[in-house]
Amino acid sequence: MKKIKVMSVFGTRPEGIKMGPVVKALADDDRFTSVVVSTGQHAEMLQQVLDVFAVKPDYDLKIMKPGQTLTGITVTTMTKLEPIIQKEHPDIMLVHGDTSSAYAAALTAFYNQVAIGHVEAGLRTWNKYSPYPEEMNRQMIDDLADLYFAPTKTSAHNLALGNHQQGVVITGNTAIDALHYTINQDYQHSVLDEIDSEHKIILLTMHRRENWGQPMEETFKAIKKVVDERENIDVIYPVHLNPKVQMVAKKILGGDNHFHLIAPLNVVDFHNLMSKALLVMSDSGGVQEEAPALHKPVLVLRDTTERPEGVSAGTLKLIGNQYENVVEELSTLLDSEDEYQKMSEAKNPYGDGRASKRILDAIAKWFEQK
Repeated sequence: MKKIKVMSVFGTRPEGIKMGPVVKALADDDRFTSVVVSTGQHAEMLQQVLDVFAVKPDYDLKIMKPGQTLTGITVTTMTKLEPIIQKEHPDIMLVHGDTSSAYAAALTAFYNQVAIGHVEAGLRTWNKYSPYPEEMNRQMIDDLADLYFAPTKTSAHNLALGNHQQGVVITGNTAIDALHYTINQDYQHSVLDEIDSEHKIILLTMHRRENWGQPMEETFKAIKKVVDERENIDVIYPVHLNPKVQMVAKKILGGDNHFHLIAPLNVVDFHNLMSKALLVMSDSGGVQEEAPALHKPVLVLRDTTERPEGVSAGTLKLIGNQYENVVEELSTLLDSEDEYQKMSEAKNPYGDGRASKRILDAIAKWFEQK
């Protein structure tokens, strides 16, 4: 049987974490020839992830430049990717999730009549601008795709609501696959040496575009109030490189010995620090899937989520970014043992770590039936 040539296109750190296991599986499977294209959207942060999975892209589009707009990302990705598609002639392109470069890559594949597989398809908030621009990116990718790798039944149902019923496979989420490569029970990190071994740790991440400015300021002030009222809590915050995030983090949290503002982490460090945390506060999508697999409650610093399965299961709680609500919800989770146990012991709805295999088997089956 002729090998199926699969072109995987990704370029942000979260995409790298979730596509890393898929690319590794492709390289080890004789049914496929793998071509990897990095868009370079998170160049430095992505490289950390690629090193963990020992993935070396065949092509790097290097799309980012100072002051890059969403339009610039889209146009540059399409312009640089098209000649690579025309050179490699892939049988199918895999894109992940909801970034602007993923949408641009899918559109370029469509223009070149290349089949499209959407990893993590079907996530929805049904709010055009929340999150922005991700919600519309993923809807438009799903309108272009041929194969839909839905992480959950809810995602598959969302696809059906959008009239996407053929080519849908429920796989679980590849973020859970990635944990098998990263968690080490004997893990150590210098930031842990700064924290009393009797103290509880909150792992914080916050970076989304819609939270820049006042929402981020209110959230940080609320967390600071709650933490500073308690002697036994430390917060580890890997601060995103974006200057708008750096400025607010340093202004509000800098100089407080309860808060450890550190550089962005590679996926091994992040997963292992998460495994040692009491709970997680985040506006990230991927964290909402990873933390429940480690039995860590997540307070989601957003008003909406495209991952409602975690909310329904009880592993996630949407708390937004209003000062009073953040104070109340964080205080409750820290002070109520019953509330904490209810969240930490809830069943993870995002899979069993075998999503990559299901994706590859679905691709092979689809081409056999063509």
